[in-house]
Amino acid sequence: MSLSFQIHQTRGAARRATLSLPHGAVETPVFMPVGTQATVKAVPQQILEDLDVQILLGNTYHLYLRPGHETIRRLGGLHRFMSWTRPILTDSGGFQVFSLSDLRKVTDDGVSFRSHIDGSSHFFSPEHSMDVQIALGSDIAMAFDECTEYPADYARARASLDRTLRWAARSKAHHDAHRHEVPWKNQGPGSRDRGSEETPGDRELISDNQSLFGIVQGGMFPDLRRESAERLVEMDFPGYAIGGLSVGEPRELTCEMIAATLPLLPAEKPRYVMGVGYPDEIAEYARMGVDMMDCVLPTRAARHGLLFTSEGRLNIRNRQYAEDQNPPDPACGCPVCRRYTRAYLRHLFVAQESLSAVLNTIHNLAFYLATMQKVREEISAGCP
Repeated sequence: MSLSFQIHQTRGAARRATLSLPHGAVETPVFMPVGTQATVKAVPQQILEDLDVQILLGNTYHLYLRPGHETIRRLGGLHRFMSWTRPILTDSGGFQVFSLSDLRKVTDDGVSFRSHIDGSSHFFSPEHSMDVQIALGSDIAMAFDECTEYPADYARARASLDRTLRWAARSKAHHDAHRHEVPWKNQGPGSRDRGSEETPGDRELISDNQSLFGIVQGGMFPDLRRESAERLVEMDFPGYAIGGLSVGEPRELTCEMIAATLPLLPAEKPRYVMGVGYPDEIAEYARMGVDMMDCVLPTRAARHGLLFTSEGRLNIRNRQYAEDQNPPDPACGCPVCRRYTRAYLRHLFVAQESLSAVLNTIHNLAFYLATMQKVREEISAGCP
């Protein structure tokens, strides 16, 4: 089975469940660290495992440009390429190509764009996005969608939604027809070297049980969100995401759109809100009934010296921490807080040492993961 979703407990709208995927089980509600270019910036995979990261997010656009999806396919798929044995979700590339602004042109066929790396010309269609994600071999792929900017008027949101729904149908049809075309992998440590020529006897097929999620769009208009959700549910995806949020709108509006959309999605299937948010926000969304969330914030903030703690946000650059012997967060049990002081972390940041990003990122990821663990425990504790 490619995906199963078993709900164990509920508390109000929140639910604690197990999402079973080809590369392992994921306890939800879950936060998924973003591994944009087959890496969570500054953190080795072994440490991610030690932190008990259950699932990562990979970026289709970036991996398509570098090193290339066909290269990753030849090397055995994204899991083998990055030496990660747990589940991976890949986005469709839609958000990245639409964010290119002056570098892209959108038509009903797809999106023509120029690479931000070298200016070369490329084209993403729903079918091509599926081909790239199939080559990567992720556990969960995302339908190709148009992420509506904020603010957008009703006519713009309407036209964008219509295109996204057409692209969702094309994505699903192509994925259903081609998902068996997955990467090959060498059989174990005794197999041929990766660079040598393979024969059918030297390799086995990676599971072709990749699942495809649909993405609800519609801007900030509840009636368009309803139509999007209802049309996607008719297409019968294994799971559903709510996209087009955290694009500059007020937090209250984000909550409003999530609250309006969640009841329209099948309760027996996983529900994913894309690209959110601060620790208190992801906890709030989980209590609303969201199962999966991702965000670059914990890693990006860490590289700028911003730490998330039980006492609030801590800017480690501040001079007040120059001789502070306390851990970053006295209530945190992560490896960084058990060993290092604020004074030392400030020194690393001011000295522009590479270790600064490593330690700050480990702490922030641990804090996000602990936030979700507390929500899961809260849900269980609320049950008879």
